[in-house]
Amino acid sequence: MIKNSLKKLFIKLSRKLGYEIVDQNNFVSPTLNKELNEDLSQFNQKSIVLPLGEVKITRQIKKLLIILRTNSNIEIWDQNKKRIFEEKKIVYVEKSLKSLIKSIKFSEEKLPTIDIKLIILDDNSTNENLTKILKIFDVYEVNYEILKHDMTKYEKVIKEQKTKETFSNLSTLLTSFNLGKDSGEDLIFFVEDDYIHFENMITEVVKTYERISSQLGNDIFICPADYPFLYMNNEKANIFIGNERHWRTINKSLCTFFTSKDLLNKYWNNFEKNCLDRHEPFEKYLNEIYEKEICISPMKSLSIHMANINSSYGLSPFVDYKKIWEEN
Repeated sequence: MIKNSLKKLFIKLSRKLGYEIVDQNNFVSPTLNKELNEDLSQFNQKSIVLPLGEVKITRQIKKLLIILRTNSNIEIWDQNKKRIFEEKKIVYVEKSLKSLIKSIKFSEEKLPTIDIKLIILDDNSTNENLTKILKIFDVYEVNYEILKHDMTKYEKVIKEQKTKETFSNLSTLLTSFNLGKDSGEDLIFFVEDDYIHFENMITEVVKTYERISSQLGNDIFICPADYPFLYMNNEKANIFIGNERHWRTINKSLCTFFTSKDLLNKYWNNFEKNCLDRHEPFEKYLNEIYEKEICISPMKSLSIHMANINSSYGLSPFVDYKKIWEEN
Protein backbone atom coordinates (compact mmCIF):
# COMPACT_ATOMS: atom_id res chain seq x y z
CA MET A 1 0.00 0.00 0.00
CA ILE A 2 2.84 2.39 0.92
CA LYS A 3 4.59 1.36 -2.32
CA ASN A 4 1.50 2.22 -4.41
CA SER A 5 1.10 5.57 -2.65
CA LEU A 6 4.74 6.48 -3.30
CA LYS A 7 4.32 5.44 -6.94
CA LYS A 8 1.24 7.68 -7.35
CA LEU A 9 3.05 10.56 -5.66
CA PHE A 10 6.07 10.10 -7.96
CA ILE A 11 3.84 10.07 -11.04
CA LYS A 12 2.02 13.21 -9.88
CA LEU A 13 5.32 15.00 -9.15
CA SER A 14 6.73 13.98 -12.56
CA ARG A 15 3.68 15.37 -14.34
CA LYS A 16 3.97 18.65 -12.44
CA LEU A 17 7.65 18.98 -13.37
CA GLY A 18 6.90 18.20 -17.02
CA TYR A 19 8.62 14.79 -17.11
CA GLU A 20 7.23 11.58 -18.59
CA ILE A 21 7.75 8.15 -17.05
CA VAL A 22 8.26 5.00 -19.10
CA ASP A 23 7.47 1.64 -17.51
CA GLN A 24 9.23 -0.73 -19.90
CA ASN A 25 8.17 -3.77 -17.87
CA ASN A 26 4.47 -3.13 -18.48
CA PHE A 27 5.12 -1.18 -21.73
CA VAL A 28 3.14 1.86 -20.57
CA SER A 29 3.67 5.51 -19.66
CA PRO A 30 1.91 6.20 -16.34
CA THR A 31 2.25 9.97 -16.75
CA LEU A 32 0.59 9.89 -20.18
CA ASN A 33 -1.89 7.10 -19.35
CA LYS A 34 -0.97 5.39 -22.62
CA GLU A 35 0.62 2.22 -23.85
CA LEU A 36 3.99 2.80 -25.49
CA ASN A 37 2.76 1.64 -28.90
CA GLU A 38 0.19 4.47 -28.94
CA ASP A 39 0.82 8.03 -30.17
CA LEU A 40 2.56 9.61 -27.17
CA SER A 41 2.84 13.11 -28.63
CA GLN A 42 0.66 16.08 -27.69
CA PHE A 43 -0.07 18.36 -30.62
CA ASN A 44 1.47 21.83 -30.31
CA GLN A 45 3.02 20.87 -26.96
CA LYS A 46 5.48 17.98 -27.22
CA SER A 47 6.58 15.33 -29.73
CA ILE A 48 7.62 11.98 -28.27
CA VAL A 49 9.25 9.22 -30.28
CA LEU A 50 10.72 6.19 -28.53
CA PRO A 51 13.57 5.85 -27.71
CA LEU A 52 14.54 9.40 -28.73
CA GLY A 53 12.58 11.10 -25.99
CA GLU A 54 10.73 14.38 -26.13
CA VAL A 55 10.97 17.45 -28.34
CA LYS A 56 9.31 20.56 -26.91
CA ILE A 57 7.18 22.17 -29.61
CA THR A 58 8.23 25.77 -30.10
CA ARG A 59 6.83 26.01 -33.65
CA GLN A 60 3.08 25.58 -33.10
CA ILE A 61 0.70 25.21 -36.04
CA LYS A 62 -2.71 26.85 -35.73
CA LYS A 63 -3.94 27.06 -39.34
CA LEU A 64 -3.53 25.17 -42.61
CA LEU A 65 -4.55 26.62 -45.98
CA ILE A 66 -4.75 24.05 -48.80
CA ILE A 67 -4.73 25.38 -52.38
CA LEU A 68 -5.65 22.68 -54.91
CA ARG A 69 -5.16 23.48 -58.59
CA THR A 70 -7.57 21.53 -60.82
CA ASN A 71 -7.65 21.11 -64.57
CA SER A 72 -9.96 18.30 -65.64
CA ASN A 73 -9.31 18.73 -69.38
CA ILE A 74 -5.57 18.15 -69.82
CA GLU A 75 -4.61 14.48 -69.60
CA ILE A 76 -0.87 14.88 -68.86
CA TRP A 77 0.58 18.35 -69.27
CA ASP A 78 3.71 18.56 -71.45
CA GLN A 79 3.57 14.83 -72.30
CA ASN A 80 1.89 12.47 -74.77
CA LYS A 81 1.67 9.58 -72.31
CA LYS A 82 -1.19 8.02 -70.43
CA ARG A 83 -1.42 7.79 -66.67
CA ILE A 84 -1.46 4.55 -64.73
CA PHE A 85 -4.95 2.93 -65.05
CA GLU A 86 -5.51 5.04 -68.24
CA GLU A 87 -8.71 6.80 -67.14
CA LYS A 88 -9.93 10.24 -68.16
CA LYS A 89 -8.44 13.17 -66.26
CA ILE A 90 -11.64 13.95 -64.37
CA VAL A 91 -11.43 10.54 -62.71
CA TYR A 92 -8.00 11.41 -61.27
CA VAL A 93 -9.30 14.81 -60.13
CA GLU A 94 -12.24 13.16 -58.35
CA LYS A 95 -10.05 10.57 -56.65
CA SER A 96 -7.46 13.18 -55.71
CA LEU A 97 -10.09 15.44 -54.15
CA LYS A 98 -11.78 12.57 -52.31
CA SER A 99 -8.49 11.41 -50.83
CA LEU A 100 -7.56 14.97 -49.84
CA ILE A 101 -10.89 15.52 -48.10
CA LYS A 102 -10.59 12.17 -46.30
CA SER A 103 -7.16 13.27 -45.09
CA ILE A 104 -8.65 16.59 -43.90
CA LYS A 105 -11.42 14.78 -41.99
CA PHE A 106 -8.88 12.40 -40.42
CA SER A 107 -6.72 15.32 -39.28
CA GLU A 108 -9.73 17.17 -37.87
CA GLU A 109 -10.32 14.13 -35.68
CA LYS A 110 -6.66 13.72 -34.66
CA LEU A 111 -5.78 17.44 -34.48
CA PRO A 112 -9.07 19.13 -33.49
CA THR A 113 -7.46 22.52 -32.69
CA ILE A 114 -6.10 23.15 -36.19
CA ASP A 115 -8.13 25.34 -38.54
CA ILE A 116 -8.12 23.92 -42.08
CA LYS A 117 -9.47 25.63 -45.20
CA LEU A 118 -9.49 24.23 -48.74
CA ILE A 119 -9.42 26.50 -51.80
CA ILE A 120 -9.95 24.86 -55.20
CA LEU A 121 -8.55 26.91 -58.06
CA ASP A 122 -10.26 25.47 -61.12
CA ASP A 123 -8.89 26.05 -64.59
CA ASN A 124 -11.65 25.97 -67.19
CA SER A 125 -13.47 22.75 -66.26
CA THR A 126 -16.56 21.95 -68.27
CA ASN A 127 -19.90 22.34 -66.49
CA GLU A 128 -20.21 18.56 -66.45
CA ASN A 129 -16.82 18.09 -64.76
CA LEU A 130 -17.42 20.98 -62.35
CA THR A 131 -20.67 19.33 -61.30
CA LYS A 132 -18.78 16.10 -60.58
CA ILE A 133 -16.27 18.02 -58.46
CA LEU A 134 -18.99 19.83 -56.51
CA LYS A 135 -20.93 16.61 -55.95
CA ILE A 136 -18.08 15.27 -53.79
CA PHE A 137 -18.89 17.95 -51.20
CA ASP A 138 -22.40 16.54 -50.85
CA VAL A 139 -20.77 13.58 -49.12
CA TYR A 140 -17.98 15.32 -47.18
CA GLU A 141 -18.48 18.46 -45.13
CA VAL A 142 -15.36 20.66 -45.11
CA ASN A 143 -14.53 24.36 -45.13
CA TYR A 144 -13.95 25.00 -48.84
CA GLU A 145 -14.17 27.57 -51.59
CA ILE A 146 -14.04 27.14 -55.39
CA LEU A 147 -12.47 29.86 -57.52
CA LYS A 148 -12.53 29.95 -61.31
CA HIS A 149 -9.15 30.83 -62.76
CA ASP A 150 -8.94 33.97 -64.89
CA MET A 151 -6.65 33.13 -67.83
CA THR A 152 -6.31 36.79 -68.81
CA LYS A 153 -5.04 37.98 -65.43
CA TYR A 154 -1.33 37.48 -66.14
CA GLU A 155 -1.24 37.88 -69.93
CA LYS A 156 1.13 40.85 -69.64
CA VAL A 157 3.15 39.31 -66.81
CA ILE A 158 3.93 35.77 -67.98
CA LYS A 159 6.01 35.35 -71.11
CA GLU A 160 4.16 34.06 -74.18
CA GLN A 161 4.42 30.25 -74.36
CA LYS A 162 4.42 27.72 -77.18
CA THR A 163 1.16 26.18 -76.00
CA LYS A 164 -1.95 27.38 -74.22
CA GLU A 165 -1.55 24.52 -71.72
CA THR A 166 1.92 25.68 -70.64
CA PHE A 167 0.71 29.24 -70.14
CA SER A 168 -2.27 27.93 -68.20
CA ASN A 169 -0.05 25.89 -65.92
CA LEU A 170 2.23 28.85 -65.19
CA SER A 171 -0.75 31.15 -64.70
CA THR A 172 -2.59 28.92 -62.21
CA LEU A 173 0.64 28.32 -60.33
CA LEU A 174 1.23 32.05 -59.96
CA THR A 175 -2.38 32.54 -58.92
CA SER A 176 -2.07 29.84 -56.27
CA PHE A 177 1.12 31.43 -54.89
CA ASN A 178 -0.62 34.81 -54.74
CA LEU A 179 -3.57 33.20 -52.94
CA GLY A 180 -1.14 31.77 -50.42
CA LYS A 181 0.50 35.16 -49.99
CA ASP A 182 -2.83 36.99 -49.58
CA SER A 183 -4.90 34.42 -47.66
CA GLY A 184 -2.36 32.19 -45.92
CA GLU A 185 -1.59 32.86 -42.27
CA ASP A 186 0.46 29.89 -41.10
CA LEU A 187 1.08 26.60 -42.93
CA ILE A 188 0.20 26.40 -46.65
CA PHE A 189 -0.16 23.30 -48.84
CA PHE A 190 0.14 23.87 -52.59
CA VAL A 191 -1.15 20.74 -54.31
CA GLU A 192 -1.87 19.53 -57.84
CA ASP A 193 -4.89 17.49 -58.89
CA ASP A 194 -3.18 14.25 -59.93
CA TYR A 195 -2.07 13.08 -56.48
CA ILE A 196 -3.89 10.51 -54.38
CA HIS A 197 -3.23 10.97 -50.67
CA PHE A 198 -3.14 8.52 -47.81
CA GLU A 199 -5.65 9.23 -45.07
CA ASN A 200 -2.98 10.11 -42.50
CA MET A 201 -1.04 12.39 -44.88
CA ILE A 202 -2.01 15.78 -43.42
CA THR A 203 -1.73 14.60 -39.82
CA GLU A 204 1.71 13.09 -40.38
CA VAL A 205 2.99 16.14 -42.26
CA VAL A 206 1.69 18.65 -39.70
CA LYS A 207 3.06 16.74 -36.70
CA THR A 208 6.37 16.19 -38.47
CA TYR A 209 6.53 19.86 -39.46
CA GLU A 210 6.10 21.05 -35.89
CA ARG A 211 8.63 18.52 -34.56
CA ILE A 212 11.45 19.15 -37.06
CA SER A 213 10.89 22.92 -37.23
CA SER A 214 11.07 23.03 -33.44
CA GLN A 215 14.30 21.00 -33.47
CA LEU A 216 15.91 23.21 -36.13
CA GLY A 217 14.51 26.52 -34.93
CA ASN A 218 13.44 27.28 -38.53
CA ASP A 219 10.48 26.74 -40.82
CA ILE A 220 10.93 24.12 -43.54
CA PHE A 221 9.46 22.76 -46.79
CA ILE A 222 7.79 19.34 -46.87
CA CYS A 223 7.03 17.37 -50.01
CA PRO A 224 4.51 14.58 -49.17
CA ALA A 225 5.51 12.39 -52.14
CA ASP A 226 8.53 10.09 -52.29
CA TYR A 227 9.52 10.58 -55.93
CA PRO A 228 11.56 7.89 -57.71
CA PHE A 229 13.81 10.50 -59.39
CA LEU A 230 15.25 11.28 -55.95
CA TYR A 231 16.95 7.87 -56.01
CA MET A 232 18.40 8.08 -59.51
CA ASN A 233 21.56 9.94 -58.49
CA ASN A 234 24.05 9.19 -55.75
CA GLU A 235 23.19 12.27 -53.72
CA LYS A 236 23.79 12.49 -49.99
CA ALA A 237 20.82 13.14 -47.71
CA ASN A 238 20.24 13.75 -44.03
CA ILE A 239 17.64 11.62 -42.29
CA PHE A 240 15.13 13.01 -39.79
CA ILE A 241 12.68 11.25 -37.48
CA GLY A 242 9.19 12.60 -38.00
CA ASN A 243 5.99 11.69 -36.22
CA GLU A 244 5.64 8.08 -37.41
CA ARG A 245 8.24 7.64 -40.15
CA HIS A 246 11.65 8.62 -41.47
CA TRP A 247 12.16 11.67 -43.67
CA ARG A 248 15.08 12.54 -45.94
CA THR A 249 16.40 15.91 -47.10
CA ILE A 250 15.90 16.61 -50.80
CA ASN A 251 17.06 19.40 -53.11
CA LYS A 252 14.33 19.09 -55.75
CA SER A 253 10.55 18.86 -55.73
CA LEU A 254 7.58 19.28 -58.04
CA CYS A 255 4.85 21.83 -57.33
CA THR A 256 3.12 19.90 -54.54
CA PHE A 257 4.57 20.87 -51.16
CA PHE A 258 3.92 22.37 -47.73
CA THR A 259 5.61 25.50 -46.45
CA SER A 260 4.97 28.46 -44.18
CA LYS A 261 3.62 31.92 -44.93
CA ASP A 262 6.93 33.32 -43.63
CA LEU A 263 9.01 31.30 -46.12
CA LEU A 264 6.60 32.21 -48.93
CA ASN A 265 7.18 35.87 -48.14
CA LYS A 266 10.93 35.43 -47.65
CA TYR A 267 11.44 33.79 -51.06
CA TRP A 268 8.63 35.52 -52.95
CA ASN A 269 10.97 36.51 -55.78
CA ASN A 270 11.75 32.81 -56.38
CA PHE A 271 8.09 31.81 -56.28
CA GLU A 272 7.08 34.56 -58.68
CA LYS A 273 10.05 34.12 -61.03
CA ASN A 274 9.32 30.40 -61.36
CA CYS A 275 5.95 31.28 -62.94
CA LEU A 276 7.04 33.94 -65.43
CA ASP A 277 8.38 31.50 -68.01
CA ARG A 278 8.81 27.78 -68.73
CA HIS A 279 12.15 26.76 -67.22
CA GLU A 280 14.21 23.60 -67.33
CA PRO A 281 13.50 22.03 -64.96
CA PHE A 282 10.04 23.52 -64.52
CA GLU A 283 10.66 24.07 -60.78
CA LYS A 284 14.08 25.70 -61.30
CA TYR A 285 13.59 28.66 -58.96
CA LEU A 286 11.79 26.60 -56.33
CA ASN A 287 14.73 24.20 -56.27
CA GLU A 288 17.07 27.15 -55.72
CA ILE A 289 15.34 27.76 -52.37
CA TYR A 290 16.32 24.28 -51.17
CA GLU A 291 19.96 25.27 -51.40
CA LYS A 292 19.29 27.56 -48.43
CA GLU A 293 16.32 25.99 -46.66
CA ILE A 294 15.51 22.43 -45.55
CA CYS A 295 13.10 20.44 -47.73
CA ILE A 296 12.18 16.88 -46.77
CA SER A 297 10.18 14.01 -48.24
CA PRO A 298 8.84 10.88 -46.53
CA MET A 299 10.06 7.30 -46.63
CA LYS A 300 7.67 5.84 -47.59
CA SER A 301 5.29 8.10 -49.50
CA LEU A 302 2.21 9.87 -48.10
CA SER A 303 0.96 11.11 -51.49
CA ILE A 304 1.14 9.33 -54.83
CA HIS A 305 1.69 11.17 -58.09
CA MET A 306 -0.54 9.34 -60.58
CA ALA A 307 1.66 9.73 -63.64
CA ASN A 308 2.75 7.25 -66.29
CA ILE A 309 4.11 4.04 -64.78
CA ASN A 310 7.55 4.66 -66.35
CA SER A 311 7.81 8.26 -65.24
CA SER A 312 10.63 9.05 -62.80
CA TYR A 313 8.46 11.92 -61.53
CA GLY A 314 5.58 9.62 -60.72
CA LEU A 315 5.02 6.41 -58.89
CA SER A 316 6.61 6.18 -55.47
CA PRO A 317 8.24 2.84 -54.56
CA PHE A 318 6.69 0.19 -52.30
CA VAL A 319 3.05 1.31 -52.59
CA ASP A 320 -0.02 -0.81 -53.35
CA TYR A 321 -1.42 1.33 -56.18
CA LYS A 322 -4.43 -0.84 -56.91
CA LYS A 323 -5.50 -0.61 -53.28
CA ILE A 324 -5.27 3.19 -52.93
CA TRP A 325 -6.92 3.62 -56.36
CA GLU A 326 -9.90 1.49 -55.37
CA GLU A 327 -10.20 3.00 -51.87
CA ASN A 328 -10.83 6.42 -53.40
